[in-house]
Amino acid sequence: MWPAATVEQGRLALEHVFGCERRLADAPCPDCASALEFVTRIVPRYDPWATAGGSTFDYLAARRVIGFFHDHLAFIEGDVAGRPFDVEPWQGAVVANVFGWKRPNGIRRYREFLLYVAAKNGKSPLLAAIAIWLLLCDGEPGAQVYSAAAEKEQAAIIYRHASAMTLANAELAAQVRVYRAVKSMQVLATNSFFRVLTSDADTKHGLNAHGVLVDELHAHKDRRLFDVLKTRTSSRRQPVIGVITTADYERPSICNEVYRYACQVRDGVVDAPSFLPVIYEADAGDDIESPATWRKANPNLGVSVREDTLREESRRARNSPGYRDEFLRTNLNVRTNAKVSAIDVSRWLACAPEKVEGHRGMGFRELREALRGARCFGGLDLASTSDLASLALWFPEVRAALWFNWCPRDSAQERERRDRVPYTAWARAGALGLTGAGPDERATDYSAIRRDIVRLCSEYDVQEIGFDRFGANETVTALRDVHGIRVIDFGQGFVSMNPPSKRLDVLVNGTTALAHGRDPVATWAASNLVWAVDDAGNWKPSKRKSTERIDPMTALIMAIGVEMLQVTYQVPWVATVSAEPPAAGAPAAPPRGETAPGAERGEVGDDELGSEPGDSGAAPDVEADAPLSDDDARLRAWLFDDE
Repeated sequence: MWPAATVEQGRLALEHVFGCERRLADAPCPDCASALEFVTRIVPRYDPWATAGGSTFDYLAARRVIGFFHDHLAFIEGDVAGRPFDVEPWQGAVVANVFGWKRPNGIRRYREFLLYVAAKNGKSPLLAAIAIWLLLCDGEPGAQVYSAAAEKEQAAIIYRHASAMTLANAELAAQVRVYRAVKSMQVLATNSFFRVLTSDADTKHGLNAHGVLVDELHAHKDRRLFDVLKTRTSSRRQPVIGVITTADYERPSICNEVYRYACQVRDGVVDAPSFLPVIYEADAGDDIESPATWRKANPNLGVSVREDTLREESRRARNSPGYRDEFLRTNLNVRTNAKVSAIDVSRWLACAPEKVEGHRGMGFRELREALRGARCFGGLDLASTSDLASLALWFPEVRAALWFNWCPRDSAQERERRDRVPYTAWARAGALGLTGAGPDERATDYSAIRRDIVRLCSEYDVQEIGFDRFGANETVTALRDVHGIRVIDFGQGFVSMNPPSKRLDVLVNGTTALAHGRDPVATWAASNLVWAVDDAGNWKPSKRKSTERIDPMTALIMAIGVEMLQVTYQVPWVATVSAEPPAAGAPAAPPRGETAPGAERGEVGDDELGSEPGDSGAAPDVEADAPLSDDDARLRAWLFDDE
């Protein structure tokens, strides 16, 4: 990795190129030649000159591209919007190497490059500028240039930059037609176009690509799109295939395959003079709070990547196992395991020290008494029929949680003998309820759980209970229809679970502010919890990856999510909670067959949010057919757009 001083030297070299009068006349300039030679060497651990073979560096060709960016293109967003696209030294190294090196027959040496760099380093504007050059200035008749990504929205990012840059320049805008609806640009004079492609590889076999720019390869679910696009350049004289991506997880993937190949080229293991490996990454053992570490993966540090942001994020990563892996992968470009530990047990225990005043210092039984009558939200995990079922109550005003867990009596005894999980000891301590009287009680007694939940709802001011729709049974139906308890089906996908999962992470790993009473069952579940992380960095609890039961933590995450949902959307329907079924005519629940706002949302055919609850008079009037607000629309996406 080059030192910071070299970055400044590279900027000085490029400033000469931008301002050189000879460049404007396309005339030779020895100073431009030496400046661009210097810039080409700004590639981590790779020397393009040492691997050149018979190729030569045409600095005039490189200067034309870099000069075109400066003279005709401008940034479109952020603090630099409207400024000329003056490449940073690391960007200049990519451009100068790709467009400057020529083989003995005059065509370009590099056909492919990998730009492997952490997030927010200005990858997309750079590829957009390259796309514009390939479309308008590369001298290729009928050029076909493609921006490709796993999802259409991601692929459209490069197009958005490219189209806006083009239209902002009158000279360029006069040459193209822009079709926003289909995200494409066309140059009629040369029969060339630039289009956005997504991962439906089966429709890409008729392509004849001059330029292929693949964005965020780590997000591609398989290799089909990449392979198809790569083979669709074979009839072109000097095509360019550019891949940009941040690090993937440790798993078999096309991203990791391309990364390994690039490393072998960089390290001289594979002789591939037509492949340019540009790899910015920290090493696994580096100090994550050191600016020197940040610079390894963030060549735009101090430009589009702020040091104060990385400082804050690295401190958070130090205290949060779940966030540490995300920080390593996203900000330091270090591959991590897809299995991400969620909670540092030492931080969990620090949330509830014994010798402090207030709720945090209370044990779980004392905490149960102290919180009687307090406002709270519930999460109910009934998915298991032979092991744990859990209700968590979240008290946002005091940042406290209570758990009520149940297990079949014989299953508890068997688990204790077989797996040494102290279920019966927890039961004696009051942290676990054993259902059934024996002698062979191996299935969960949901009627006993129902009675306990109804009692708890009369002891605590439970606003609403979220439940896993796939684990629901007649218990949830009875809680709603018979006892008038407000329930809501809570999705288990990334969309629903990510916000409360990250809030739990802050409460435990960040601020150590969760009063949990040192509940032994919850503490055990916290030690088992593992996050599943999707390509966008969203979290949710993973029962498959976790080492043991995590039901109490899943219940708490749902409870936190229900409270977060209430902050966004206030439900007008109010139910009366009672240990006994409501009397006939009482307004405790909506009529059978109708759904109150906030209850059982999400199934196809449910009433629209904000619709009339019915004609029985059981609820206050709500304006019918009211249009959804922006907040309600986002809420619907959160509730229903799970995978």
